[in-house]
Amino acid sequence: MCACVCFFVDSSQSESPSDAEDHRPSFSRPPVSHNTQSSDAPQSSSRFSMYNIVSQKLMAKMGFKEGEGLGKFGQGRKDIVEASTQRGRRGLGLSLQSFEGELNVEWQDEPEPNAFEEVTWFPECSTEIPDSDELSDWMLIGERKLKIEDETEFCSEKLLHLLLSCKSVFDDLEGEEMRRARTRSNPYETIRGAFFLNRAAMKMANMDHVFDYMFTNPKDSQGRPLIRDKESELLYFGDVCAGPGGFSEYILWRKRWHAKGFGMTLKGANDFKLEDFYAAPSELFEPYYGEGGIDGDGDIMRPENITAFRNFVLESTEKRGLHFLMADGGFSVEGQENLQEILSKQLLLCQFLMALSVVRTGGHFVCKTFDLFTPFSVGLIYLLYLCFERVSLFKPLTSRPANSERYVVCRSLKPGSDAVRDYLFTVNLKLNHLRHSERDVTDVVPLNVIKGDTDFYQYMTDSNERHCAVQIKSLAKIHAYVRETTLSEPRQADIRKECLRLWGIPDQARVAPASADPKAKFYELIKVGVILKLTHPLTFTDIDSFNCRPTALSSSTLDKLQHVLDHRCIVGGGEQIFLLGLGKSQIYIWDGKAPLRWKKLENWKLELPRDTLLSVEIVQELKGEGKAQRRINAVHVLDALVLNGTDVRDQHFNQRIQMAEKFVKAVSKPSRPDMNPIRVKEVYRLEEMDKIFVRLEMKVTKSSGGMPRLSYTGRDDRHFLPSGLHIIKTVNPWTMAYSKTSNKKFFYNKQTKESTYKMDPTAVAPFKYCYHERLFWAWEEGVIVHDSQTRVDPKKLSKDHVLSFIRKHCQAL
Repeated sequence: MCACVCFFVDSSQSESPSDAEDHRPSFSRPPVSHNTQSSDAPQSSSRFSMYNIVSQKLMAKMGFKEGEGLGKFGQGRKDIVEASTQRGRRGLGLSLQSFEGELNVEWQDEPEPNAFEEVTWFPECSTEIPDSDELSDWMLIGERKLKIEDETEFCSEKLLHLLLSCKSVFDDLEGEEMRRARTRSNPYETIRGAFFLNRAAMKMANMDHVFDYMFTNPKDSQGRPLIRDKESELLYFGDVCAGPGGFSEYILWRKRWHAKGFGMTLKGANDFKLEDFYAAPSELFEPYYGEGGIDGDGDIMRPENITAFRNFVLESTEKRGLHFLMADGGFSVEGQENLQEILSKQLLLCQFLMALSVVRTGGHFVCKTFDLFTPFSVGLIYLLYLCFERVSLFKPLTSRPANSERYVVCRSLKPGSDAVRDYLFTVNLKLNHLRHSERDVTDVVPLNVIKGDTDFYQYMTDSNERHCAVQIKSLAKIHAYVRETTLSEPRQADIRKECLRLWGIPDQARVAPASADPKAKFYELIKVGVILKLTHPLTFTDIDSFNCRPTALSSSTLDKLQHVLDHRCIVGGGEQIFLLGLGKSQIYIWDGKAPLRWKKLENWKLELPRDTLLSVEIVQELKGEGKAQRRINAVHVLDALVLNGTDVRDQHFNQRIQMAEKFVKAVSKPSRPDMNPIRVKEVYRLEEMDKIFVRLEMKVTKSSGGMPRLSYTGRDDRHFLPSGLHIIKTVNPWTMAYSKTSNKKFFYNKQTKESTYKMDPTAVAPFKYCYHERLFWAWEEGVIVHDSQTRVDPKKLSKDHVLSFIRKHCQAL
């Protein structure tokens, strides 16, 4: 049997005032007509009179009579099929009664969107940090609570209930329908993640700018930089509860090899996705999952993990701690959104505890929070208020206005916060103990203490109420956009461009880095002309400089060292080669000989950022002696050319070595003993060569047949079999000398006859000159460099000859 379905279509485009207000599609009621109508048409008093006359006549001609069924025998349906109000994946005709009502919230008066934001800080805290005895009395245990609607100590009852009511309206709404409306209604939505991993990266970029780059260029409370560039200090940061790692990707994009990151997050689906760091070198980030290191679970609520992560960070930062910590913890509370604050209370506490455990004095902290209505949450904020110089509650533009998300931003940790850290550690132990009981920690700071600090209390209340008001309007706006699918924010594209420009973020698409050919990348890094490199690359000057062999130090070449102060020396342990990093484990080596053939470094566990070019040795390091001796292949850096895209070849040799040490410190991963180490060679002044011989000793190695062999012991007690001494001239055309009158070193230009105590920029010998003019003193058979050696070849230079020559020329200075 065939069924006929008919739709009444309204041809009018007008809207009633009420319909225009709630932005729902409407059918206009035609004006009452005094004309006599055909008896076949439905009467104007019927429920079909809301449709215009044309529609009614068309249906009447097709045999429709009100109250009778459709079809030849009236066997079809009697009621009309209403015009579809279907939304998203709702079933046809489904009406969500809880959603269809009015919110009675005016949202159209929201401020004009723009990229500029203001920061409000809590007033400076003048209260001293309490001692352990006082803090131990602050914790309050009570009945476990799973309701939020009566938490009106820090927000007006009216606003809180209206907020909860607005949130509840969306309970029955299908998720995709809500997301589409939210996307259209938020003027800042299309900022998204730009070319980063996710939105979190852009939130960090947003906050970094608004807070005057206090994270990527941290300063102390006096405005002095926390990073001392003269000492080539790294920016140390941490990222906890932060998988897949958007915060860290932004920091490493901004700082590159000048920063080192440590992270802890839950293992599994929400782990760090370092392979998806397209914009930044993930090789500079080291995940550590608490107890068990890389094999841990990353659960921040386990006290053992907090302690293990703290110890690891302190060991990796010379006991000083991080310059700042970021925390972005959260978990799904689907169906219990209004209880998000209560359900997340222990997570929030543990993130605050971690900050007080790993951030150095003067360092900073930023952490995501949700609603802050309960005395427990506000008490945690109060403890940060005591411990940091300044604290702010801030919602960046990149955080969707309808959600409860805010960030607590803390500047400059005060000394003496250990008591608060220990107190929070104790509270966390108690929370774990009570986890499956009906009891809970309800307060960490007494309510009278919080209210007694009127400045803190007023800021907290004002911040909550402002945040509530914004949320309520935004929820009402989304509600309207769900009901009227034609609504959209017209300025999204313009606002996106304005924000990216203001924050210094290029407007680029996210693209996975392309794999590179090592030969082509090498030419690109040393900036060889395209035409030349395609025709006769090895005849080009820059390429020629890579092919030269070192000059052997002998009796005939010893005079090259007469300007003793011009030289530096390094103990060698293998052949000098070049190493090219193309990202992760894509590492290639070239022996510096023609033809140019880069060979993959196989069977190594080593990761280097892309666009890295180093002069190195592959050295077999030894630890211990005899049968217990351990061997491991290591990369020893002799010089740096390009560090993660930064060309350092024209820097002074000392600066290149200093930069290389900073770079190696950033890429090294002490938590990964399975990885091959990379180290920078120790550099000695030529006039201090005797210090090298003190480090030489005879040791038995596994392959020596029981016979001691000459060994050099480095800074970390690992030793290797030395092959000789690299000697590098570091200035040209100037030379260095010593003024007996002023007791200072000075520089003298042999060509212009100029002299100066301060190094002239033209005195710097670039890598090309240093490499071309280097000497090598081979410690081969017959060369005596240790007192136990007896076989002498009189034709070869030994330790006494060289040291005598150096002393002679030092005295002549």
